[in-house]
Amino acid sequence: MRFGYGVSAIRRAEAELMSSLPPGTLMQRAAGGGAEPAFTDQPGAAPTVAAAAQRIMEAADLILDGIVGIGASGALRSGPAALVDALASVSGAVLAVDLPSGIDPDTGAVPGAAVRADVTVTLGAYKVGLLVDPGAGHAGVVHLVDIGLEPYLPAYPAVAALQHADVVAAWPAPVGAELDKYRRGVIGVLAGSDAYPGAAVLAVGGALRGGAGMVRYVGPDRVSGLVHSYWPEAVVAAELADAGRVQAWLAGPGLGTGSEADRQLDAVLASDLPVLLDADALTLLARRGSLDRSVPTLLTPHAGEAARLLGHEDRADIEAHRLAAVTELAKRYGATVLLKGTTTLVASADPAERPVMVNPTGTAWLATAGSGDVLSGLTGALLAAGLGPVEAGSAGAYVHGLAARLAAESGVPITASDVLSALPIAWRDLVAS
Repeated sequence: MRFGYGVSAIRRAEAELMSSLPPGTLMQRAAGGGAEPAFTDQPGAAPTVAAAAQRIMEAADLILDGIVGIGASGALRSGPAALVDALASVSGAVLAVDLPSGIDPDTGAVPGAAVRADVTVTLGAYKVGLLVDPGAGHAGVVHLVDIGLEPYLPAYPAVAALQHADVVAAWPAPVGAELDKYRRGVIGVLAGSDAYPGAAVLAVGGALRGGAGMVRYVGPDRVSGLVHSYWPEAVVAAELADAGRVQAWLAGPGLGTGSEADRQLDAVLASDLPVLLDADALTLLARRGSLDRSVPTLLTPHAGEAARLLGHEDRADIEAHRLAAVTELAKRYGATVLLKGTTTLVASADPAERPVMVNPTGTAWLATAGSGDVLSGLTGALLAAGLGPVEAGSAGAYVHGLAARLAAESGVPITASDVLSALPIAWRDLVAS
C-alpha cells in the first residue's frame, strides 16, 4: 500500500531525522536519490537542462522542475507562472523534484499554472497532492526516494492507495468445503425502470461478476424480464416485500426519481442491512439533505451528484477540490463516500478514524454511460460478502479500473458492457500477479 502524507507531518519527520544525523546528510541523500532517475532514463547522455533560468530554450533533453517545493502554498506568482507556461512549449522530458511546481501538496488542488511532469522524483514520502487529482494528473510516473523518513512519519497517513496484494488479501474469494451462496453474500438490487432498463442489467451483471452468491433483483416486470434474459442466475421480484433474504442492498441505478422510487428507497434505508446508494438514489437523497442510519452505508456519487448532495451549483468546485469534497460529504451524511473520477476517492463515515483511500487504477475510458452501474453492482456484492464499506469501495474501484484498462488496451472506445466482460480477466490477472 502507498501512503501519502501532508506537509506538516513530513516537516516534523524531517526535523526529527535531521536531529540524529550530521549536518548536510539529509540533503546529500535527497540530492543523490533525486539525480539517479534523470540519468537512469537516459544512460550515457549528458542532458541539456532547462530550469528556472532567464530564458527558455526551444528544446532540451531533460527539463528539471524545482521552481518551488512543498513549502509553497496557493497559486504560483506571476514570474514562476510565466516560466511554467513557457516550459509547456519546450520539447523535452520533464522531471519534477519532489512534486510538480504549482500543485498543492496537501490536497492535489491546482489553483493556477502548474508543471506537467513526465516523471516526479519525490523525497522521503509520497505527498497527498501526488496521489489525488487534479494534482496526480500532473505528476506522471512517481518515483519515491527513501531518505530515511519512514520511522519518523505518523502511523496515520492522510491518504492511502491500494496495490495488487492488498486487493487480493481483502477480496472474499470462496474457500472451504461448507461454503454456500449466503456465505458468499446475497445482494438485493433495486434498480432500473421502463426509461432506464439497461442500468439494472449492468448493475446485476456487476454484482454477479463481483462474486455474489446470489443476486435478487427488484423492479418492473419489463425490466425483470430483460434482467432475466441477460442473467438467468438472478432471482427477480416486483416488490421489495417479495425479494427474499438478502445481506445488503444496492439501490439507485436507473431507478427514477418519482414518488414510487422515493417510497422504495425509504423501505431500503429502513432495513438493518448495509446499503449502497448510487445514481437516482443520490438525487433523492440530495432532496432530503441528510441521512440517518446507524448501519454501514456507502454513497457512490460522481462529481455532479456530489455537487447536488453538497448544495453546490457547479461540479467544477468538486473536481478542483476532490479531497475536501469527499471528506465533507462523509461528515455531512454520516456515510462512507466513494467519489468517482480519474482517481476515485473513498472516505470513511468518520474521516478522522482512517485515511482517505485513493484508487490508482482508473482510466479516462471509464467516462462512459453505465460504467458506474457496473461499479455499484461489483461493490454491492462485496458489501453483501461482509466487507466494510471502505474496503468494499476501495477493492471494487480497483478491480473496476483494472477491467477498464484491459478493455481499452487496443485503444478502441469501450462501453460499460466491455468493462463488465473484462472483470473476470482483471481478477485472474490480479491473482496471478
